[in-house]
Amino acid sequence: MACHTEAGGDGLAAAQDTAASTPAPRRNRLVLGGISVGPLHDVSLEIEPGEIVCISGESGSGKTRLLRAIADLEPHRGEAAIGADRRAAVAAHCWRGWVMLVPAESSWWGDTVLEHFLDPVPGSLAAFGLDEEALDWEISRLSSGEKQRLAVLRALSHEPRALLLDEPTANLDPDLARAVEAWLRDYARRECMPVLWVAHDRGQIERVADRHFAIRGERLEEHPCRRD
Repeated sequence: MACHTEAGGDGLAAAQDTAASTPAPRRNRLVLGGISVGPLHDVSLEIEPGEIVCISGESGSGKTRLLRAIADLEPHRGEAAIGADRRAAVAAHCWRGWVMLVPAESSWWGDTVLEHFLDPVPGSLAAFGLDEEALDWEISRLSSGEKQRLAVLRALSHEPRALLLDEPTANLDPDLARAVEAWLRDYARRECMPVLWVAHDRGQIERVADRHFAIRGERLEEHPCRRD
């Protein structure tokens, strides 16, 4: 089904006009305007194409609910846009295909991995420590770490315009986690994809993030971010 958009005149208009007048890669800027969900209030943020923004916070602070609100999977106030396309102006399934959430625990509905994929990103399986034969595996045989890696690759196979990651390496050993981090960082840059990444490990944040926000009460508070 085709995804059509409608014109709008809300507070995202200026950011959308800028995105619409810039070259194609720049049209993937992810803009949040006044998102309120759970304990969070009036979250406004712009994530540039190719930029990784990390969010951290205590358990129950609203990290996952914010990602779900951006993906339009949870009732909330406020608006979001990807480039010139406003969330409220497109069908829900289109928005969720453009701004794709990879939850901490993914769902699998088919019997095999391949049933959930379109075209895997070339070289991505090996980069994530998986054999090419992994696409033929049955879901029932997957470990939690394999499910987590394959869920990220499944999302990327559908060519989203932005990615929302909820602790995507939580079930991986340190060496494998670093390999996945490095590949995702390079992929986001190369494909000009904005990424919002929930993380709790300070070392990971320093390695992957261009900016880092910690949840403090109902707001996001920017913290210094160093990346080697």
